[in-house]
Amino acid sequence: MQLVAQYLSVVPNTFLLAWGWRRRCLCCLSGALAAAALPPLGALFVLPLAFAGLVWLLDGALDAGSHSRFARFRVGFGIGWLFGFGYFLASLWWIGSAFLVEADKFAWLMPFAVVLMPTGLALFTGLGVGAAAAVWSDRFSRILVLAATVTLADWTRGHVLTGFPWNAFGYTVSDSLLLSQIASVIGIYGMSFLVIAIASALALLADAKPLRARIVPVLAALGVLGSLYGFGFVRLAMLPAAFSELDIRIVQPSIDQKDKWRPDLRDQIFQTYLHMSEAPLSGEARVGQQRLIVWPESAVPFLLTQEPGALYRIGNTLGPASSLALGAIRTEPGADGPEYFNSIYVIGSGGTIEGLYDKVRLVPFGEYVPLKSLLDSFGISNLAGPGSGFQAGYQPRLLSTSEGFSFLPLICYEVIFPGPVRAGAGDPGFILNVTNDAWFGRTPGPYQHLAQARIRSIETGLPLVRAANTGISAIVDGRGVIQQSLGIFERGVIDGRVPLRLGQTIYGTFGDVPIVIISIGLVIFAYSSRRNRDSRVN
Repeated sequence: MQLVAQYLSVVPNTFLLAWGWRRRCLCCLSGALAAAALPPLGALFVLPLAFAGLVWLLDGALDAGSHSRFARFRVGFGIGWLFGFGYFLASLWWIGSAFLVEADKFAWLMPFAVVLMPTGLALFTGLGVGAAAAVWSDRFSRILVLAATVTLADWTRGHVLTGFPWNAFGYTVSDSLLLSQIASVIGIYGMSFLVIAIASALALLADAKPLRARIVPVLAALGVLGSLYGFGFVRLAMLPAAFSELDIRIVQPSIDQKDKWRPDLRDQIFQTYLHMSEAPLSGEARVGQQRLIVWPESAVPFLLTQEPGALYRIGNTLGPASSLALGAIRTEPGADGPEYFNSIYVIGSGGTIEGLYDKVRLVPFGEYVPLKSLLDSFGISNLAGPGSGFQAGYQPRLLSTSEGFSFLPLICYEVIFPGPVRAGAGDPGFILNVTNDAWFGRTPGPYQHLAQARIRSIETGLPLVRAANTGISAIVDGRGVIQQSLGIFERGVIDGRVPLRLGQTIYGTFGDVPIVIISIGLVIFAYSSRRNRDSRVN
């Protein structure tokens, strides 16, 4: 008890009384600490200190602050921006690895990218925390308001311009399969709300209030946390894994990004895919069964339809009941020259193209350069693909195998965008995600990418088939359970069966609408309450 009492006085006071550069450092450190909960570390125990620290920093800065709402917003924005900068810098530093693949061309950009991306993303966190600070109070409800405003900021970050929802705060618990099951009801942004609200509740123990007034909301937060674990346990137990009649073979060739486009290796790379595709079956594979073979993003190092004999050789490799889904670059003539697309082809057993999907959501600066005419003068070009960049596809669409099994194709980071599946007519049987994370080597990037893809399965109840050049390839069922996988830089194949999709989830029906409405409602209520208190004071 003495140690607990000492913690309740020393640790909060470290944040509450911090000023100047000490406060700024604590803001950044708190955000960086929250990032340790993300994969691959998954250190969930850091979240209470990280978010409680954020609340204490706000309490200390706003306790004697001006009644001016703008002044409070400005202070909160600064604290929130520093917290967000620490979080995104600690969780996205690995993007710098991509600039070292062609170091002679892009290495000079690495420091700018590693710093500028967290700088920009932290603006949203700053706006969220600033909005909470504008109506800050000494009541326990400030925890819910903070959760609401930062959740709305997370949601906005996922939609503004092309959107970039990577590492929304809800993903800090994505390593826990039990806690992640709630995504089937409230989605990733609902998870962000709960993470912030529950983790921040620890800060209430340091309030200058009677013990009962402090303990009750903390116990309530613990009760909600226990309910989430219980819900996860029940959902996993009540929805056992079941499998469809479609077998799958995922090819993970583990080709280094520096070798991927070398002209002298292109035939060898193509032959590697063919040999791995026709290797003897293993694991749970069934002889003579309908099978979909999957190659990762931009698998073939040439334009597939312009390479003599490539489709013929693929057709000879496929069995009579097999189809192939592969990532490849394709081209079409355009008004100003060839236009390039990052695509998925479906090829039947005779080597004929039976389906095509062009990537809709392109990676800024990776696959295209915004404001290209301006940035060209600074020598800034896209990292991947042709120098002119890729063109975006028209809209999401379903593809299907020769045997009629439909799936939703998503290329690379398209799978990080949350939301119910709305992809043309009919319902997909599973999500097919092809990617090439070789750009990022043995960093947290591929682990974070898989975690976010897995949440899509939980949100929608759709199984996930994921083919990654250097890993992590996996078969994931609609509960988010990884049935089979291949680790980083493992070369091999996964032979398995596609899990059956689960029934429509609550999140699949309503999407983000409920959590957005609840968050906006909490902000409006807090604004009205603060306005009434200010009018009585004045």
